[in-house]
Amino acid sequence: MFHCGQNYCLAQFKSLALIGWLLLMVASLPTSAKRSKKVTAITSTVDGRTLLISKINAIKFRSEKENTFVMDDRQHYQTMDGFGAAITYSTAYNLMKMTPADRHNFLEETYSLSKGWGYSYARISIGCSDFSSTEYTCCDTPGLENFRLHEDETKYVIPILKEILAINPQLKIIGSPWTCPRWMKVKDLETLEPYNSWTDGYIHPKYYQTYADYFVKWIKAFEAEGIPIYAVTPQNEPLNRANCASTYVSWKEECELVRRMAPTFKRNGLKTKIYVFDHNYNYDNIASEREYPIKLYEALAGESDMELLVGAAYHNYGGNMNELEKIHRLAPNMKLIFSEASIGTWNQGRDLRKSLLRDVEQICIGTVNRWCTAVVVWNLMLDLKRGPNLDGGCQTCFGAVDIDESNYRTIHRNSHYVAIAHLSSVVRPGAVRIGLQGANLKGVSAAAFCNPDRSHGLVFSNSNDAAQEICVRDGQQLFQTVLPAQSVVSFLW
Repeated sequence: MFHCGQNYCLAQFKSLALIGWLLLMVASLPTSAKRSKKVTAITSTVDGRTLLISKINAIKFRSEKENTFVMDDRQHYQTMDGFGAAITYSTAYNLMKMTPADRHNFLEETYSLSKGWGYSYARISIGCSDFSSTEYTCCDTPGLENFRLHEDETKYVIPILKEILAINPQLKIIGSPWTCPRWMKVKDLETLEPYNSWTDGYIHPKYYQTYADYFVKWIKAFEAEGIPIYAVTPQNEPLNRANCASTYVSWKEECELVRRMAPTFKRNGLKTKIYVFDHNYNYDNIASEREYPIKLYEALAGESDMELLVGAAYHNYGGNMNELEKIHRLAPNMKLIFSEASIGTWNQGRDLRKSLLRDVEQICIGTVNRWCTAVVVWNLMLDLKRGPNLDGGCQTCFGAVDIDESNYRTIHRNSHYVAIAHLSSVVRPGAVRIGLQGANLKGVSAAAFCNPDRSHGLVFSNSNDAAQEICVRDGQQLFQTVLPAQSVVSFLW
């Protein structure tokens, strides 16, 4: 038995016969053994004792067992854009209260592709959200000549985005307005009576083109700061009349708005993509708005200059994620993204025992296995008092992480932070979701990916009270591993 590296062997054994014998022995080994690699395993358990613990282990080869998951590189689904969280004013405010060194360390941990978890997507508001310092838009005086960015952006959100982009230049940013400028609003679409309110109201049809131009000004204002805007949605939660800042936009109205936005972007040399809807799976139970994106796609079918209309965005505050599969089936050439979910007092978002597996299975694995190309949760960071926030907005929301406002240093990582990290750490932008067949274990969910560098990413959740021993075959390698009880485990090799 020779125990040596290839160079040592060649140096010691000159006999062609012996070399031939060695080559024959290697050729007779299983393919998996010849290609033996190390695998990175990232593990979190709901008791919090193991939380995003990364270990590099040698792959353990075993004979194939009943609980074998088989990955199929030949079966391709959607290409992934990335995973992340919203950079609201409140998030940026809390980050800016940290020391520069502490802030850099946290942002590097979160966004670095080489030193951290590799978050690669961010959502920001166009104008205010319910996590802003005040209600505002970027043009509160009538006339687009009065357009300007607010201090929430210039002093908080933009500086933080620049820090993140310095860490991860691949970051994709999507913007969504909570309300149009009040001077564009009417009380209803029959009387067209002016409606000077941040909450509810409709966009006056005569301002559709003006509003499209407003989007262009906002995108270019961020580009002037060195911040590219990957995509926008025409309206956050268009069927929600109740938020502290909101505008009601039916599918017919959004269709008219997109009819102006897409060609206006193109005329101005913008490549910013447009995702429609940006609301709940159940369309807030409004019968006329069901399948909102499909109605909009059909109305715009065949029209020119619609290349930038690429898909639809969904939230999970109502309905079932199976809606994603239905919408994909009806419009297979249009993309889907999951653009918002929140945790809070209502769903015990700080209790990992209650929230971690739920969020991984419903927000992460569930959405990507139903064709979403991106997953973005709500506030990246709030303080322990769930703020700062605005009256009329969410007073019960937690951040993906919460920071102790008594020192702006102690960080509590909640389920959303951990869930997104389990995806982003092993699934890179440009990865393709691939086939995964075999074991049908009760309480075990999984999604498989092939990254642009040909590495494989695999994310498991195990909701069973017992550990599960499984095998994974990627077509060439077979390895055995154990999923701890009540855990999330991501693999990269």
